[in-house]
Amino acid sequence: MAFAKAAVSTVRIGVTGLVSKPYIDLTLSMMKHFGYTVINENDERFLIEPQTPNPKPITYTVEGDWSSASFLLVAGAIAGPVTVKGLDVFSAQADKAILQILMQAGVPLSVSEEEIIVSPPALKKYQAFQFNARDCPDLFPPAVVLAAYCQGTSVIEGVGRLLHKESDRAASLQEEFGKLGIKIVIQDDLMLVTGASVKGARVNAHEDHRIAMACAVAALSAEGETTIGGAEAVNKSYPAFYDNLKMLGANVSLPTKE
Repeated sequence: MAFAKAAVSTVRIGVTGLVSKPYIDLTLSMMKHFGYTVINENDERFLIEPQTPNPKPITYTVEGDWSSASFLLVAGAIAGPVTVKGLDVFSAQADKAILQILMQAGVPLSVSEEEIIVSPPALKKYQAFQFNARDCPDLFPPAVVLAAYCQGTSVIEGVGRLLHKESDRAASLQEEFGKLGIKIVIQDDLMLVTGASVKGARVNAHEDHRIAMACAVAALSAEGETTIGGAEAVNKSYPAFYDNLKMLGANVSLPTKE
């Protein structure tokens, strides 16, 4: 029995109302590395040409994850110092914008191709910031943590991007940080976070890894103990998260498995 080779044609992908463009750019960069030709027509249509298989091995280095690292960088700002290595400062990853947020708040940074060092000043008096997170909605949780330790009210745009995450992240942040003594107000597409003295409390992760990490980092310099229900949610993206917090000197106790 003979089989005819299937015809390969150009793949066309149309996009309406594109958001999170940096993630598209990152994908296109990776595809180019593997030999694909992609024609980008004003971010409205993408044409992917047929590829001839490359018989030679291809080496690809997976970048460090700015989304997870953002929590460590904020941890350094409120309970540091901390040194984070393995991040590409020239990356197309959207969450590299955490550096913009930290700089807006006045957090001392030392940035090089090899490492990023965050060393908080003695008084840790940071200024409120404004940031548009529509293209990097995963930065909302760490940004809220930083805003909690800033003087004044920080404004973060892009709340509409949070509804369909692991939880309704806007509501989860508002509820759990309220327990920690931080007032969060939602106004249309804006989140307003007023810094104050963070108090330890019993909070819940809402089965959301980034809510669990945000609560844990906020607790690092809080007054009193914080207990996180569903803390194991971090296993989705960052199983070693609590071990890394211990490296910062945090006193972390996890339930023992029976």
